[in-house]
Amino acid sequence: MVLGRSHNTIAYELRRCPSGYRSVLAKQYARTQLKNRRFQWRKINHNKELQKYIIESLKQGWNPHEMSGRMKLEDHEHHISAVSIYGWIQNDVRGLKYKKYLYMYRYKRRSHKKRGLHGRIQHMVSIHDRPCIQGVKSHWETDLVVSNKAGSGALSTSNEKVSRYLVVDYVPDRTALSKQKTLNRLEKEFKVKSITFDRGHENSRHYECITNTYFCDAYASHQRGANENQNKLLRRWFPKGTDFSKVQPSRIQEVVTKINSKPRKILGYRTATEVALSLNIIRNPQGVLIQG
Repeated sequence: MVLGRSHNTIAYELRRCPSGYRSVLAKQYARTQLKNRRFQWRKINHNKELQKYIIESLKQGWNPHEMSGRMKLEDHEHHISAVSIYGWIQNDVRGLKYKKYLYMYRYKRRSHKKRGLHGRIQHMVSIHDRPCIQGVKSHWETDLVVSNKAGSGALSTSNEKVSRYLVVDYVPDRTALSKQKTLNRLEKEFKVKSITFDRGHENSRHYECITNTYFCDAYASHQRGANENQNKLLRRWFPKGTDFSKVQPSRIQEVVTKINSKPRKILGYRTATEVALSLNIIRNPQGVLIQG
């Protein structure tokens, strides 16, 4: 009763040590037994500094592969594999409460029916006519992330292809005029060699851009895969159903900074901001234009 343990547990320990109970040896034995049990002994649980790094990274929106790759890139004192981090989050009692920070779910894809050619955008140039831009900086992709049906406002997202650097501009509606204003600001703020669009009606004034513009095929969002992935990252903090007219500009700034500060496997676990600065794509790590 004094020790707060069952008498059976105490009797078992005494029987196991016929030559005399020694607490130091008992602790070593218990640690070995724990280590040999599946999903029990983990490096993360016994290294508080490593555990703190993983928890803080999860809260910043990093996935285990990005954490592991970044630790290796920075020659971190305590390195651990992505598989071990996933195992800790998904199977360990102490890691389960952080499972909510993993972005592992995907929306079910809806089948699309082909529509007629009404409302076709004029002066379109197909993406198939775009010169090869592999590894060439200052080529951009753009799209709109919209509010719910009852809400208003949207986010115009643009990203530079090589660095994956993201720029977000709030627009009050989905009109072509509002979208074109964001592109004019983009061209004024950054060097832009080309912009690639989807076939949304909000892009119908693309010919007012001072640079070359190209359009993906209908229902072929994979042709702008980098931009679609950026939108997916934004949706982590602004899920479908968000009314962007009620979101504070400071909150948008905070989220975009998180995305641009996130280590990316495609960038060798460097961040978009680090790559953009090294290539002189940006002069300062702001990365968001808020419409006044």
